[in-house]
Amino acid sequence: ADGMGGHNKGEVASKLAVENIIEFLKENLLQSSNIKIDYIDDIIKQAYHNVNNIIYEKSMSSLEFEGMGTTLVIAIIYKDNLYVANVGDSRCYLLNENGFNKITIDHSVVEELVKANIITEEEAKTHPRRNHITRAIGTDEMVIVDIFKKQIDAGNKILLTSDGLTGFVDDNTIKDTLLKDEDVNDLTKELINTANDVSGRDNISVILIEEK
Repeated sequence: ADGMGGHNKGEVASKLAVENIIEFLKENLLQSSNIKIDYIDDIIKQAYHNVNNIIYEKSMSSLEFEGMGTTLVIAIIYKDNLYVANVGDSRCYLLNENGFNKITIDHSVVEELVKANIITEEEAKTHPRRNHITRAIGTDEMVIVDIFKKQIDAGNKILLTSDGLTGFVDDNTIKDTLLKDEDVNDLTKELINTANDVSGRDNISVILIEEK
């Protein structure tokens, strides 16, 4: 989750999103020690709507929190399936035998310009509106969630990250780092250090998972 809004608003929004979506999924995804996999899309949507309501109500409760919101990307791994959901421009990537591919689609102004062939992906990295997202958690009463499903195998790596990484480090550099035969904790630190070396101007969240 990558919070938005001045002062401490973004920090509050992202913290509320992370804590509450984990809590909701813990309570609703399990039934008698079994994962309710047949209803996973609905449960994910409910989880996002629940978090959206919590943050939206908080933002409406006080001028201090007015206008706050956050991106939110999640990954659920069950057996050999990866379920990903996102709102905003925090991303999920999958590294497997088919290469290093972005699963999510950014909800951002520059993503729309790239899709319309108005600018290139390279130009998007330095575009003056590169930080403007078109969809966020908590900024409106309703939220639309994108959900993706992929099959995964042992050795695959799943990366969840905010634009503090992807906004400053290109995909090839990220891919080359993930291809190293090192512990995921070391690779995570290396990605964060690389982003800080290049810029250090933005908060960076990186979660890296290796399928066993």
